[in-house]
Amino acid sequence: MSYAVKEMFVTLQGEGVHAGRRAVFARFAGCNLWSGLEKDRAMAVCQFCDTDFIGMNGDGGGRFQDAAAFADAVVAQWGEGEAARFVVLTGGEPMLQVDDALIHALHEAGFKIAIESNGTLPVPRSIDWICISPKAGSETVQRSGDELKLVWPQSGSDWEAMQDWDFANHLLQPMDARLDQAANDANLAEAIAFVQSHPQWRLSLQTHKILGLA
Repeated sequence: MSYAVKEMFVTLQGEGVHAGRRAVFARFAGCNLWSGLEKDRAMAVCQFCDTDFIGMNGDGGGRFQDAAAFADAVVAQWGEGEAARFVVLTGGEPMLQVDDALIHALHEAGFKIAIESNGTLPVPRSIDWICISPKAGSETVQRSGDELKLVWPQSGSDWEAMQDWDFANHLLQPMDARLDQAANDANLAEAIAFVQSHPQWRLSLQTHKILGLA
């Protein structure tokens, strides 16, 4: 199987429990909550997506012909040193492409693997860190893992039911309104108020944007 990747780069994880950790980010092309045609982006289930997952023309992107080629590219991005190797598989929706061969190849290369998924497809427990970010209007079938990250506010999101899902960490992340600072301030205030009232949840910020990182 080949793998279509929008971009691949080394950075610091900006969100969630692993915020601040050095990581290779591999952003897979494509998402199952979007029509797949740029002119139809408005038809997407997830209207607040803040990432470009279209095509394979980003830095480090391309089509990797097999799992070994993909793993070699991740190693090259990481550079020298084998300690604490960490790769984040994201998208788009990575579970459209991630398979056992890819997981095995990355483990053989010494990487701990994290995934950031919308949860509409099952995620194998052989992945070391499972982060699920549910999207209102879609069915979340992956209801267990290490980190549940809910973007907030999100109309129609059944957060009360999510509290009973089997996750070690429940995180609430203010929605990024992009260049609308007033909306961003309001979303942050709502998220803070929510966590103050619901202590099972913790606030997650997109620190990579604050720091000016990719």
